[in-house]
This record gives sequence, structure tokens and C-alpha cells, in this order.
Amino acid sequence: MSEALPLWTADEIAAAVGGTFTEPFSVSGVSIDTRSLEAGDLFVALAGARDGHDFVPAARARGAAGSLVVRPVDGPHVRVPDVFEALQALGRASRARPPQLACAAVTGSVGKTSVTQAIAAALRLAGHGHSSVKSYNNHIGVPLTLARMPRDTRRAVFEVGMNHADEITPLVAMIRPQVAVVTTVGPVHIENFADGEAGVARAKAEIFSGLASGGLAVLNADNRWFEVLRDAASERSAEIVSVGRTAGSTACLLDLAPDGPGQIVTAEILGQRLRFPIAQSGDHWGLNALMVVVTAEGLGVDRPTVLQALADFGPLGGRGAELTVALPGGTYTLVDESYNANPVSMQAVIAALGARRVNGRRILALTDMLELGAQGPALHAALAEDIRSAGVDLVFCAGPLMQALWDALPPQTRGIHAPDASLLAPELKEAVRPGDVVVVKGSNGSRASLIVDALAGRGSS
Repeated sequence: MSEALPLWTADEIAAAVGGTFTEPFSVSGVSIDTRSLEAGDLFVALAGARDGHDFVPAARARGAAGSLVVRPVDGPHVRVPDVFEALQALGRASRARPPQLACAAVTGSVGKTSVTQAIAAALRLAGHGHSSVKSYNNHIGVPLTLARMPRDTRRAVFEVGMNHADEITPLVAMIRPQVAVVTTVGPVHIENFADGEAGVARAKAEIFSGLASGGLAVLNADNRWFEVLRDAASERSAEIVSVGRTAGSTACLLDLAPDGPGQIVTAEILGQRLRFPIAQSGDHWGLNALMVVVTAEGLGVDRPTVLQALADFGPLGGRGAELTVALPGGTYTLVDESYNANPVSMQAVIAALGARRVNGRRILALTDMLELGAQGPALHAALAEDIRSAGVDLVFCAGPLMQALWDALPPQTRGIHAPDASLLAPELKEAVRPGDVVVVKGSNGSRASLIVDALAGRGSS
């Protein structure tokens, strides 16, 4: 049976990548990092800050079954001229193995990881599904995810990211999706585009370059760049599936109502009305959920299975996961949105905080949003109006760009502004009271996760 077959054998790897192997071996996984490598993996010795070949002994000690290398090493290995090119070749070979494989690719300025992982939950429930882990969405993560794909995979979903033009095109050429999803386009990575958000929209539209002719293009009908994306998808003869509150959308969101920690979605898809629960909070999850439904169905998953997956799919770490933190006299709620941030996701998180019922205060702890170029200070300051509208009680800020927001806030809303996250964390920890809801958000580079760790008792701050 296919379940008993290894993921790869040495001769299959060598044939796929144009290499030579020293002795027969087989692997059950593929790894680029000895810290997460599991016994039976193929260790791919990529060049990074250090040469991956230096870690082959550690990989063998952890149980690697073989290595992919450019020079001879101890133990079983496949030797190639270039390890990175070999990883890409292995990914392409993996894409070609499963018969009648249905793939989706997901990109967007906001929500691509959450939507990808929710689709993945539906694929797992349907059986024989495969997906990206974490945010493995770049020139290494995509071929690595492909290379890890089991032989019997029937459906797969891949996250695709970019921060410059021409990065998505080679990735979707490997994936060759039947469904391409753009969650939304916003002012993210705009410092890398001379024409700002318009350049981001064109770069996101690269996802259609690899779309199978006649495949599905799932687009946000409420986004200002919908027509640009629609036209790009139409050039590939794609079937356009629009998702939004906009009347006439293929999947139209009619209502979103709180339901305990989650929500109830009411929508109409191709004229059929449906109402279903999701485990996520936040207004943005209405459209996210509908994108999950139409994408998973486009991959052949039946609707009851998709809806069950959405009912069970809770917030991811760093993307809305909640912790209850004990204090003298009670507890408070810590919402971890620390994975990353941009103006669009900031607005969504602020609105979600404003919609919550709280026993204490609504508190924001924000660190800098990065890669915004000259517009950075203005985009930070503009959040003050969202904060006012949401009825946030206190705002704690860290970083030089957040100074612009701090200056724009009314005095009664100001908590503390600190130079960086590590200095803000202890101040915030002292200020929190029982009943409060504290949301932490910022870009990876501004280290918002340090604040979460400190409040949760995981850090030293």
C-alpha cells in the first residue's frame, strides 16, 4: 500500500535533482534545520548564515537518514552541483508525482497564513491533504513544502509570499495551482515599490501566472484593487470567484454575529443561503471564512466537511491566540497578534478589540510596522482614528515609528511609549488589571512577541 512507501528513496532523489548517491537509503521527511529535524529525514545542507554542510554531523546524530550536499560528507548522501537548485528540483518532481493532484495557492497582504491554515484544516478532515506549515511561503519554503508532500496526496494548499516584484511567479510555476486566492491588497512592503500599493497589487497578481487555464481565481470583491486582479486572472481564462459584502459577489457576506468566542456567518454562495459557526472572532473572519469555503470546495472538498473544519479551527499562535493570565485578585485576557503587522491588519485587530465585550479596559500594545517607506509615520498616526472609533482605553507603544501614533493620541489614551518592545514590556505588565483585555501587535522585526512572552511569564523582561 502507498502508506508503507517511503517519502523518497535515494535513487528517486538523485533522478529528480540530477545528482549521484553513495548508497541506498530512504527518507520519511525533508528538513533544512537540525533543530526541528526528525529521525528518518533527508537533511538539505543549504548555505545560509553558516554552511549547511557544517551541520551534517548534527543531522546524523538526530537520526537523519541521508543528506543532500555539494561535497562528500560522512554517511549516506546525494551529491549535487547546487543544493538550493536541487531542493527546487525535488519540489517540482514531488508536484508531478501524485495523480490528479488538486492544488491551491494563497497570497495577500493580510490573512494569507490564517486562510491557508484554515483551508489546510478542511483538507486534513477530508483526508490525504497537504499544506504549508507556519509561514513557509518563500523561495525556500515553497519547494520544501512540495518536497515533503506524501505520494498519496489528493489535495494541497500552499502559502505564497513576497516583498518585491517577480517573487511569486517562480513559486506558482512550481505549485501549478488549480485555485489561486488573493485575500486582499494593502499598503504592505510599499517601500519596495516605486508606485506603492499599485505595485503591490501587480506583484500579488503574479499568482495567476501559474494558474491552470480555466482554474478558479478567488478575489476580495471589497478590495480597491479587485478590478486589477480580476483582469490579470482573466488573462489566464480563470473563473472569477468574488468574495465580499459587495452586492453580486459570488460568495456574499450578509451578516456576522458574535457567538461566544466565535461568530455566526450568514452568507449567500451562488444564490444559496447558508448560516454556519466559526471559531474565530474579528470582522475580517467573515470574508476569510467564505474564501476558505469556496477554495476548499474548488479542490473537491464537500461543504459539510469545510464547515466542520471552520467550526473547529481556532486562532493560531501570534495570530489571535488568547491566554488567560492570572493577577492578584483575578485574571485578564491576553490576545497574541504579535506575528506581524501592517496598516490593514492593524485596523482589523483594533476593530475586533472594539467589538469585544469586556469587564475591564481595552488595551493595545503596539510595536512598529515596518517596510512602509516614507509613508510610515503617517500610516502609524492614522491608526489614532481607528483607536478612537473602537473605544480603546489605553495604548502602549514601542519603537520610533510608533512615536507618530503616540503624538496623535489624546492624552487620556496614552499609556507608555518606549524605545523598543523589551523596555515597554515591564511597564505594561505593571499597568494591567483584572478584567482587562490586552492585544499585542507589531511587525516581526519590531519584536512584539517579547511583550507577549513577558506578560505570559515566558520571558525575562
